[in-house]
Amino acid sequence: MSLKNPASQTAALETIELGPFDFESGCRLESVELAYERTGPSHAPVIVVCHALTGNQAAVGTQEQPGWWAGLIGEGCPVDTSLFQVITFNVLGGCHGSTGPASMNPDTGRPFRQQFPKVTIRDMVRAQYEALKKMGIHQVKAVAGGSLGGMQAYEWGLLYPDFMEKLLIMAATPYLSDYGIAFNHIGAKAIKNDPLFQDGNYTTNESLQGFEIARMTGMVTYRSPTLFEKRFDRSNGGDTYEIQSYLDYQGDKIKERFDANSYLYLLDAMNNHDIGRNRGGWKAAAAQYKADLITFSFEHDLLYPEELISAFSSAAPKAFHKHIPTDYGHDGFLVEFEQWGRFIKDELNED
Repeated sequence: MSLKNPASQTAALETIELGPFDFESGCRLESVELAYERTGPSHAPVIVVCHALTGNQAAVGTQEQPGWWAGLIGEGCPVDTSLFQVITFNVLGGCHGSTGPASMNPDTGRPFRQQFPKVTIRDMVRAQYEALKKMGIHQVKAVAGGSLGGMQAYEWGLLYPDFMEKLLIMAATPYLSDYGIAFNHIGAKAIKNDPLFQDGNYTTNESLQGFEIARMTGMVTYRSPTLFEKRFDRSNGGDTYEIQSYLDYQGDKIKERFDANSYLYLLDAMNNHDIGRNRGGWKAAAAQYKADLITFSFEHDLLYPEELISAFSSAAPKAFHKHIPTDYGHDGFLVEFEQWGRFIKDELNED
């Protein structure tokens, strides 16, 4: 498949005010807003895109700064923005314009930090639904996402089963495994045990070495051993191996673009993701989907194994599963669109 320039048209970045919002926890904020990216013809069918843990609303991005799904979304791409209108929200609890731990608490005049209400995947989806209603959108073609974004897509199909025609779920399981929770726990411990974290009242991300360690721990699970071996091959640049330098770079980079408190809130939301919660278990929940559903697993994905994703698809009506061979592991949903993007294109263009 030949993929055209994904940023050949302007993607608008905006914010929408929702007003009061009640969280699953019972907490209430009087003012919540979500930041979003919107691209494609305003009259075209809508596709809602949900981002992963350290993603944001810039799925398409710009010519100068392509988004995290540039190449999958754009004119002439599998999600063709000459045919579809694509809206991507920064999640509730995020740190790129949506209300979250770094936002100002109007009651104190200081950032919420660890005083922000506990956020669930269902809270994120409910907030996005309210935003779409305010935008005058009451039906969408599809909801798509990978990893944390896939968790949101699962919940979209259960909270609002008649709202979309299709669900496109990549590298996500109906609940987070104990293995996934274990790695999230290590990352969260590293952040919280950093002396400069100060119960979330740190001065700046730049001071948090624990945040670096959390990100490095995550990166080890996102890629496969095969890819690491091919890419680094025990090469060293003097005092350190290239793999060490790579992880150090990733640890530094995350501090420049993400808030540590938000990271912790989203980890907790992932840990508690379970479509079967209060629905009689995940198999009973799987039977409730109405939308056409396609799931993708990626070879060597340590966190979201093919067996569990395909088992879900077997239990859900109108579901189809596709396993993608790749050396990228979990991060396969962010790359190699020429390998699997055609399945997305075919699903979206199906009458």
